[in-house]
Amino acid sequence: MSLFIHHIKNLVLTEEEPKMFYAGKEMLEINAIPDAWLYIEKDKIVDFGKMNFIPEFYKNASKQIDASGRLVFPSYCDAHTHLVYPDSREIEYVDKIKGLSYEEIAKRGGGILNSAKKMAETSEEKLFEDAMLRLNEISKYGTGAVEIKSGYGLNTKNELKMLRVIKQLSEHSALTIKATFLGAHAFPLEYKNNRSEYVDLIINEMIPQVAAENLADYIDVFCDKGFFSVEDTDRLLNAGMKYGLRPKIHANELANSGGIQVGVKYNALSVDHLEYTGEKEIKALLQSETMPTILPGAAFFLNMPYAPAREMINAGLPLAFASDFNPGSSPSGNMQLIQAMASILYRLTPEEGIYATTINGAYAMGIHETHGSIAKGKQANVFITKPMNGIEYMPYSYGDNKVDIALLNGKIVSDKQF
Repeated sequence: MSLFIHHIKNLVLTEEEPKMFYAGKEMLEINAIPDAWLYIEKDKIVDFGKMNFIPEFYKNASKQIDASGRLVFPSYCDAHTHLVYPDSREIEYVDKIKGLSYEEIAKRGGGILNSAKKMAETSEEKLFEDAMLRLNEISKYGTGAVEIKSGYGLNTKNELKMLRVIKQLSEHSALTIKATFLGAHAFPLEYKNNRSEYVDLIINEMIPQVAAENLADYIDVFCDKGFFSVEDTDRLLNAGMKYGLRPKIHANELANSGGIQVGVKYNALSVDHLEYTGEKEIKALLQSETMPTILPGAAFFLNMPYAPAREMINAGLPLAFASDFNPGSSPSGNMQLIQAMASILYRLTPEEGIYATTINGAYAMGIHETHGSIAKGKQANVFITKPMNGIEYMPYSYGDNKVDIALLNGKIVSDKQF
């Protein structure tokens, strides 16, 4: 099938020579074509340009969409989620309202351990059905690619169950999905007094089985205060890399944990959260290929300090922003809201917010060559907005769904019919 989208008010984030990511001052300006068209063949972007010159062949496309008054963006690339989970955790939310901290809830057997208990009781079929509903929902808000972590199993059987569900999702969903093994998400209660034994279990049993079934693209560790130490993380990343699993790190959410530095040491694809980031961490990241990734939904929901995004960009770093969609600390996968938070809470310009939620997110998922921008040969994952004046409206109007038509792999996936 061919698709010709014409009279686009503004075609946003176009690239003639695609880049891996955008950093520092590069993020202040964005390439966009006013009064534009976009031609898609099957699942790929073939060509784009201004309405004053259209190759005659494109006008004969099997499907056409008039985008007058509307903007077209590359789909969001959400580089950090936990959207395969067994149940919501709104009771803990009430505990948070009453003043309990994230760590206090975890010590009481809540948080991740609560989800792990329910994970053991939930079938793969139920997990798959619920996660598919979530994927369908986020696609209508403009997300085209998503990374999904395990980490609510906390034993070999249930970690593998989660990863098999993620693999099923990737086979049945129109979204591009990357899987991350996060057995080191928390310490099960039975290992509370012997943490090194649980690390051994991950290294000697879980990682080899994950690799044998080819269930994950990446390995992650929650390297932070009260969770996995730098020494634990070092061992786990070493083991994962031996099986071809590149690191992605939960780092510095709760304290200056050293997680950023260990992530850089192991050439992590991304280090995520980053609420506690100072000059040393920024310097380490500047000397690396690691994408710093901020998760504003979690900081907002938990009432935590906000990562120093402005300082990081001013220092010359790239930034990605992701949803952290999970039942305990960020129960939303709405990347439009994340883009708005980037401006409202972290003072990013609209241009910076677009880069952070598209191409830089694609880099943090390892898919920048095929996703994250409007470029010839890239995957035809784009969305058409409702009528709006310009890109500034996206973070400004934070409460409504501004997507009119969402396309994944060149096909319409939103509710609107033509």
